[in-house]
Amino acid sequence: MESRQNILKTYGIPVSSRPSNGGSNKRTTMSTTSSRTSKRYSVNALYSMAAEQDVEVEDDLARAQKRLRELKSRISAQSKKNFVLERDVRYLDSRIALLIANRMALDEKQEVESTFEDTDSSEGTFPDDRKMQQYGNLFFLLQTEPRHIAVLCRLVSLTEIDTLLQTVMFTLYGNQYESREEHLLLTMFQSVLSAQFETTLDFNSLLRANTPVSRMMTTYTRRGPGQSYLKSVLSERINNLIEHKELNLEINPLKVYQQMIKKIEEDTNSLPQGLPRAVTPDVAAANTDVQAMIAPRIKMLMEIANSFLNTIIESIDQVPYGIRWICKQIRSLTKRKYPDANEFAICSLIGGFFFLRFVNPAIVTPQAYMLIEGIPGTHPRRTLTLIAKMLQNLANKPSYAKEEYMSMLNPFVENNKQRINKFLMDLCEVGDFYESLEMDQYMALSKKDLVLNITLNEIYNTHALLIQHEEVLAPSEKSHLHILLDDIGPAPPQVPRKENKTIELPLFSRWETPIRDLASALMSDSSVTQYDILYMETKSIFVQLIRSIPRISEQKQIDLPTIAETAATTKDATLVRKGIKVKEMLRELEEVQIMDREDGYRLMTEEVAQELAHLGNLREKITEEIRSLEAVYKTICDHNNYLRSQLDSYKAYLQNVRQQTSTDLTSTSVVKVGDKEKKPAKMKVLGPYKFSYAQLERDGIIVESNVPDNRRQNIYFNITSPIPGTFIIALHYKGRDAAILEMDLKLDDLLEKQQDNVMSLDLEYVQLNVPKILQLLNKTFAKRKT
Repeated sequence: MESRQNILKTYGIPVSSRPSNGGSNKRTTMSTTSSRTSKRYSVNALYSMAAEQDVEVEDDLARAQKRLRELKSRISAQSKKNFVLERDVRYLDSRIALLIANRMALDEKQEVESTFEDTDSSEGTFPDDRKMQQYGNLFFLLQTEPRHIAVLCRLVSLTEIDTLLQTVMFTLYGNQYESREEHLLLTMFQSVLSAQFETTLDFNSLLRANTPVSRMMTTYTRRGPGQSYLKSVLSERINNLIEHKELNLEINPLKVYQQMIKKIEEDTNSLPQGLPRAVTPDVAAANTDVQAMIAPRIKMLMEIANSFLNTIIESIDQVPYGIRWICKQIRSLTKRKYPDANEFAICSLIGGFFFLRFVNPAIVTPQAYMLIEGIPGTHPRRTLTLIAKMLQNLANKPSYAKEEYMSMLNPFVENNKQRINKFLMDLCEVGDFYESLEMDQYMALSKKDLVLNITLNEIYNTHALLIQHEEVLAPSEKSHLHILLDDIGPAPPQVPRKENKTIELPLFSRWETPIRDLASALMSDSSVTQYDILYMETKSIFVQLIRSIPRISEQKQIDLPTIAETAATTKDATLVRKGIKVKEMLRELEEVQIMDREDGYRLMTEEVAQELAHLGNLREKITEEIRSLEAVYKTICDHNNYLRSQLDSYKAYLQNVRQQTSTDLTSTSVVKVGDKEKKPAKMKVLGPYKFSYAQLERDGIIVESNVPDNRRQNIYFNITSPIPGTFIIALHYKGRDAAILEMDLKLDDLLEKQQDNVMSLDLEYVQLNVPKILQLLNKTFAKRKT
């Protein structure tokens, strides 16, 4: 941490060697109006920040600020939960193939199950007070000196990175809308990117390989601000596209040919003459009918891609600051290491981050980013994939070696290359945050409530990684990190999930002295006099009084003596004390001729009015931000529900596997009761459970239908489960006893479809959404008993 003198200097607070004369030479303390004004406005930087965070006032602004803080806190907490859920889903995705193939031993199944046990707050123990203090020192150091985490992220393996990223992105710097934590996180990114550029030998592999660094960059884009941008910019455009479920824009000649053959067979009930089913891509591309079908699709695809591109380019001011700042670092580092690199090469790296890591994943799988409700139909899903490929080819040097047919869209790339390069370069045009970060760090030392909400395993895992790589991270015995790790000792083992409590860890520096009083801290610099501070404190109290007394805040004219007198004569003891105090402060400032009653205290009156105007604008901005973040919070909660439904399906599968294993073990056994032999009880069939067509359509389970509109009200579905993991769905028509259609479903098959990204299930008359039918089955049969 730099000295307070340097920090004050950073913000324009004078630090010259002129001595402070106190009251002995009052004219000298404020020699001219211009120097007085300049000095006050420099000191104003800190007091304005304090006014914006004033907890002693209860007006509309304060209530809006409180609501915004709570909303941001909920978003940060929910984002962390989603990250953990996504990691759990990825883990089970990697194991589900073994489960489906039934190659996992029973003890492995039980191990997987225990991984997802809910935390029990009554289980486990907290670290003792001494350990809590030591960990508080350690995590304060890690948070405020990001270089340690930057090095650690480069040292860990891919298998370790997700757990570390959870701690870094959603705990250590988890307050995603707080400038200090955001800027510290970006400082860490700068170190990581710098090292990545230094160690990467091949320009073409920069930021593209699957490394801990690339995983970090992707994870960063999934934080609240990034999700908010994607939803506001892409959601409407994607929803408009997927409404056209039958719009087929496939341009792969082989697929177009196969679809054409299938259509002819369906229309004529016979094989097409002279058109073989199996052909090579070249033969398909040479077919004149295929060419005629593709030509208008090419034109429409380029029109749609242009509309997406226009929307993205026009949204440049909405791109989160952190995303743009990372783009700026990529440009700067590329120019530094490759001074001969042209604009095209630089933009390809920036585009690799902005499109490949940020925008395109949301276009390809909008349901995973909660940009849409449900799953896109087959044709819209393919169109979105093609749009993403076009945007990626635009941002990078296109290669058509694997997908030669994409070269037909090359005019889109050629026509927009200059536009996209300008956009990517404009993304980098943002200011740096170093000065504001130092101010935030300075203010942080005055806070008494710096805490991390962190789990025990996050603490222990980070501790273990630091110990493992201590020789690289802190080779010097005199380094602060080395000293703290030596004091704490060896890392405790990970606790079971049930005992993995979340604790509040108070953060404080072992080497920095907390700032208890802003005024006295400023006074420690010789060039800031007691009258500078008195002036700013007086102004600050007047702003507080006006905000606290409604009838004063409604008046158009600001009369400082009247405001002080009004406060001093209220029934509120706090306001009375402030009113009396500020009257005395006014008198003292007038005595030293800093202010004059004759001109109505003009200078301070103007500054109070300016501060109130600033706070009024701030309230409008906060109200607008609340509206925006409420939509973000809803999106994040919806995504949480989606992830939970996936996990519930996996858990149901594990439960059914265990039950089935138990059934297999006992199905041929005989139990002796006395002298008699007793066969195991027959498993009870559950259901049928009845669901109307309208109910399944409303819940998004039916995504496509061939049933005529006038007959849908007479359609209903019965679902039964004869044995664990097996379901029978029967489609019925009112008035008929027999089912029109019956289908046996295995939970394994549904999970396999979901794992393979096959999102629809064909029941001949209707198409069902696989994740939502899994959710329905789990909910309906969750209490199944054997």
